[in-house]
Amino acid sequence: MKVTHLHSTKKDRKNRISPNPDNPFPIKGIDYVCYVKPIIKNPNVIVGDFTYISDSDFERHISHHYAFNGDKLIIGKFCQIAAGVEFVMNGANHQMNAVSTFPFNIFEGWNAPPPTPENLPLKGDTIIGNDVWIGQNATILPGVRIGDGAIIGANAVVGSNIAPYSIVVGNPAKEIRKRFDEELISLLLAFQWWDKSIDEIQTLIPLLTCSDLQRVKGELKKQREK
Repeated sequence: MKVTHLHSTKKDRKNRISPNPDNPFPIKGIDYVCYVKPIIKNPNVIVGDFTYISDSDFERHISHHYAFNGDKLIIGKFCQIAAGVEFVMNGANHQMNAVSTFPFNIFEGWNAPPPTPENLPLKGDTIIGNDVWIGQNATILPGVRIGDGAIIGANAVVGSNIAPYSIVVGNPAKEIRKRFDEELISLLLAFQWWDKSIDEIQTLIPLLTCSDLQRVKGELKKQREK
C-alpha cells in the first residue's frame, strides 16, 4: 500500500467528529459493538479507552470473578475483543492439593472453612496489553499476561503469558510467529502510540495503517530522534 502522506490536514481534522471514549456505542445504528470502559461497573475490572467488544454486555464475558479473591481483570487501550470471548478468573480454580476438589465451603450447610490462600492455585491479576486483538470464542485463563499488539486466534485457550506482537492459536495457545521483526517490535513498544492524545493519533493513522513496514520503521526512528 502506498502512503502519500503521514499527516492529516487541519481542514480534515476540523470536519471530523472527535472520537469519544465515553460513548458506549460509537458506530451509529449499531448497538452490538461497544466501547467497554463506559459500561464497566465492577471496580475490579479496569479497561482502557477505545477498547471495544462485539457485544453490548462486557461483564457477562467474565466468569468466576469473586470479590473475596481480590483479583483484577486489566485491559489496555484500543483492544479488539470479538464475540464469544471468555475471561475466566481465579474463582474458577479449586483446591488441588487435597483428596477432593469439591468446594464445600461455598455451599450452604457444609461445615467447612474456606481454603487458605496458599492452598488455592490463585494466579493473580489477568492483564491484557494495548492494541491486542482477541479472536472469536477465545478463552483467557486466570493470571495470564498478554503483551501489547498480540493477536489471539479464534477458539484459542490462553493459559500462559503471550509475548508482545506475537500471534497465538490453538488449545493450549501456542505462538506460531511474531507479527514483525525484533527491530520493529522494539520501536513500537518504545513509541506506545496508544498513550498519545487523540489529535496525535489522528495524525498517526496513515502510519498505523501502512503496510510498508520499512517505511514505518523509518518514521518511527525519526520520531525517536525528536
